[in-house]
Amino acid sequence: MKYFSSVFLALLLLCPMTAHSEVTTEVSCFRSQEGKDINFEFRSYYDSVSKWSGASVQYSKSKEAISLVFKDSEEEVLDPNRPSQFTTRWIEVSEGLVTGDYAMVSQGALIYAMIYTNYKSGKRYVFESDSDMNPPPQTGCQW
Repeated sequence: MKYFSSVFLALLLLCPMTAHSEVTTEVSCFRSQEGKDINFEFRSYYDSVSKWSGASVQYSKSKEAISLVFKDSEEEVLDPNRPSQFTTRWIEVSEGLVTGDYAMVSQGALIYAMIYTNYKSGKRYVFESDSDMNPPPQTGCQW
């Protein structure tokens, strides 16, 4: 078994890889617009070769991120002289259950809002992008 592992490792190092794929990561920070002080970090991932995308949210008072699965994106032309507005929806999956969804509203490079809907309670929460933060993926949002 040890011999097989050594041979496999040597082959990986000596044989060129046939495809290189780089996953890009973007991080955005959001703050609640209503009463309570709720903050979360939204991370999106995209692989240009496989055309795969995924995301997660992590609330500032939580130690674990929640997985999101891309649902759809809708384009709306509000003014022909301006960039289109996009609403991108992500489904929240927590502990193997679909528990809610996030809808990100953006136009050009600006993110106007993130709206979270909790499926169990039916409540909607509106968050605004924290434009003061421009976090790199290595450190994320610094609350």
